Amino acid sequence: QVQLTESGGGLVQAGDSLRLSCSASRRFYTSAVVAWFRQAPGKEREFVALIRSFSRTTYADAVKDRFTISGGPGTNTVFLQMNSLRPEDTGVYYCAHSSSYGLDPHAYNYWGPGTQVTVSS
Repeated sequence: QVQLTESGGGLVQAGDSLRLSCSASRRFYTSAVVAWFRQAPGKEREFVALIRSFSRTTYADAVKDRFTISGGPGTNTVFLQMNSLRPEDTGVYYCAHSSSYGLDPHAYNYWGPGTQVTVSS
């Protein structure tokens, strides 16, 4: 079992940057998959980025080249560096853990409570 806690959210303007952190209660196993998801009001939770063993990463098309995920397996923290933020990036950002690769939130068994990111135009 692992507890996850996100931090770093806030209110920013379009074009600004934020760095989100996800702290775990123990070190992630090297086989773990750790991901960020986000959920905007009235919308379903969507995949943002994940990191797995050997620092392999996957990004949603909407954030590719703007967001960078780091940390994860072998450590107890995962970061999400978000640059060139847009109003459509607004939502609650969640950190999640899985023992297998996947982009579907149902594949993840541990979740943090989330941190709010609001991007004004």
